Amino acid sequence: MDKFVTRQKKRSAVEADELKTEEPFKKYKETCEVEEFSQPIPWQKIEAEGLDCDYSLLFDKEEADQLFKLLEEEVEYFTGDKAKLQVYGKSYNIPRKQATYGDEGLMYSFSGVQLLAKPWTPTLERIRDAVTRATGQTFNFVLINRYNDGHDHIGEHRDDERELDPACPIASVSLGAARDFIFRHKDARTGSSKRKIEPVKLELAHGSLLLMNYPTNTYWYHSLPVRKKVKMPRINLTFRRIVKNRQKTGIKIE
Repeated sequence: MDKFVTRQKKRSAVEADELKTEEPFKKYKETCEVEEFSQPIPWQKIEAEGLDCDYSLLFDKEEADQLFKLLEEEVEYFTGDKAKLQVYGKSYNIPRKQATYGDEGLMYSFSGVQLLAKPWTPTLERIRDAVTRATGQTFNFVLINRYNDGHDHIGEHRDDERELDPACPIASVSLGAARDFIFRHKDARTGSSKRKIEPVKLELAHGSLLLMNYPTNTYWYHSLPVRKKVKMPRINLTFRRIVKNRQKTGIKIE
């Protein structure tokens, strides 16, 4: 656990002003806040300015190995055009495999298209229910990313799509190869007002659970960078709660 960077949580004047205007989120907070985790397991708090995360090992190695094997048999990943993204009118291959599962009718908005969730598999339900028992939160959707080795990656982004319940955490389960996971504050990226805010670097272990609590995705980008020395695959499952009446309309891919 010594590879985690933890800091005392501080708020800038700008963030303090923004947090005063959170009236639209109150109704979601009332339904999502949990006083304590329902299944006590050892948690590590990870905090920085505007960043609030919790980390723990949810599955032991034996169970994590079994879950990885079952997911390799069950999950159907997107192929062809469904495995591409659009950037300024150009099509690019996604440097990893992706799949979406969840409750009937739910969709995930990504790069101008909507990906329809496939029905839950038995293993995905098992993992989802374990996350719910550990956190007290319920989730109706999961985005799955499979990284074949250290060349597969995901660039800096925020999970802040409008259809996501804004006050409930995103629960990220990692299975397979341990990979670096890096948070970078939005004010430390580019621009004339760029601030010197140190990134927060984690190593997500096999069988681990990372909770990204509000307002983390408001202020921090996260990425899984290329690590050429990593030769083994990794499967990441990010469980979310989608508010159905806030889903965008657009191109639907089934």
